[in-house]
Formats: sequence, structure tokens, C-alpha cells
Amino acid sequence: MSVAYETVQTTHGDISVVATSGKGLPVLFVHGNSSCKEVFRRQIESPEADIYRMIAFDLPGHGGSSDARDPARTYSVSGYADVALDLLHALGIQHAAVFGWSFGGHVALEMLHRHRGIAGVMIVGTPPIARGILGVMRGYQLRRDIYLLTKSCLTPREIKRFARVCLGDTSDLEMERMIARTDERVRPLLARSMMSGDWADQKVVVEHASVPVAIVNGSQEPFTELSYLESLSCPTCWEGRCHVLDGAGHAPFRQTPDSFDPIFRHFLEAVARGDESRSMLARLG
Repeated sequence: MSVAYETVQTTHGDISVVATSGKGLPVLFVHGNSSCKEVFRRQIESPEADIYRMIAFDLPGHGGSSDARDPARTYSVSGYADVALDLLHALGIQHAAVFGWSFGGHVALEMLHRHRGIAGVMIVGTPPIARGILGVMRGYQLRRDIYLLTKSCLTPREIKRFARVCLGDTSDLEMERMIARTDERVRPLLARSMMSGDWADQKVVVEHASVPVAIVNGSQEPFTELSYLESLSCPTCWEGRCHVLDGAGHAPFRQTPDSFDPIFRHFLEAVARGDESRSMLARLG
């Protein structure tokens, strides 16, 4: 397997991208608020990357990507969904699975709402919420650390706390540097976007999805209200349930890989089979 890095120009900014050489179904990874593509290093270097075309990128204002040319346009759920769809178009990808972590899960669900080429979605650490303040309050735990997601300037102590809450024992200096690098306009504008509801009702998106949607959380999830997930009526929820992994926090794909990796592998296999079946039916039709 080889890994290639490139910078893709979009109307929102210059996007730093890493992609593997797998020839199968493309899988796009969308990171969370104040994170970066490197959080998915384990997946990019996994055996599955020999099979699937794994693609991770830095959202504008994060990591190796440029800050947004127009922050008010870009730093929102809908704006970041635009970025991700622009990137798929620039890479010549019409069909893809999407893995969204934390805020990236909201972006993934907005992509699913907009683009018929999304073959399946896995969201991790993300509650599929209804629009507006009530939706946010129902889907999220109202805990002290949530203010870190909204503050423009973070102190060194707050940066360490942010990294620790998000990644637990897997937190490292790389994550802290990425939090510090994040454009200071990102967090306040994303918080405003979440409250204003300038995006599709994600509870409805999930409950009416026509492709598999996998919902995965850790049992020690610090932000998502796990009891809220029980209220979802989701016929296409993968394997008919939300997956909760014992001992994991906000990032089970890093914190408990032995329990997460088989779930991820089986999900990709199911989505790839479904995408192949849909393509065959389209050709026959």
C-alpha cells in the first residue's frame, strides 16, 4: 500500500489531503472541531487501506489546510459539507462511504442529506440531532467541558484539557498542536451554526436514510447523550442498533481499537456490497 499527500484547491480554501492506493470503495474521513486528519492515522495505515481508498483531509482552518477564504461561509455544518463534497468532486469520486467523528459526524449527515452518491455513513461521538437549541440540548450532555468547543482562544491548560477529553489516554502533543493551530474563528462560528440550525434535521436524515448508517459511541462518551440515541427510529441503522463500546470515550477508533476495528471492517464490507449491488441494478436499468 502507498500513501499520497496532496493539496486540493477549492473555493473555500486549499485542502490538505492524504489518500491510500486501495482500489475499492472510497472512504472519506471527516475529523472533529479543532482536530486534524492525523487523528485517523490508524485507519489510514490499516490493512483495510489496501482494499479501500481511504481519504482523510483537514477542514479549512485546521491542520495543513488554509484558513477559510470566507469564514462566515465555510465555518458551519453546511459550509464544511460543501467543502467535503467539493473535495470528492475534485478527486473524481462519485460514490463514497463517509466516516464522521464528533463534529465531523454532523458534516457527514449533511452530506448524506445532499448527495445521492453517499453509499453509507458511520458516525462516532455524534448525536443525530434535530435543528435548533432544543435539538442540541436533547442530543448533548450539558457538561462543563462543552464550553471548550465554543471558545475562540484557548489557554495552554484548556488545550490540554480539550485534547484529553476528546482522546483520553491516546491524547498526544500532535493533537494539542492541532488544537492550538485551529483558526480562532472556527469554534465560535461552529457553535453558532449548531444553534442556528442552518443544516438538515439530522434526526430525520437518519430515520429516513436509504443507505446504512452506523452509530458508534464509547460507553464513557463525554459529549453525546447516549440515552437520546434510544429515541431514534432508524430502519437503516446498521445491524439494527447503536453500538456502544465498553471502556471507550469520545474516540473509540483510537481508544479501544480491538473492539472498534472489527465493527469498522464489517461495516465497510456491508456498504461495499450494497454499493456494488446498486451499481449493477443501475446498469441493468
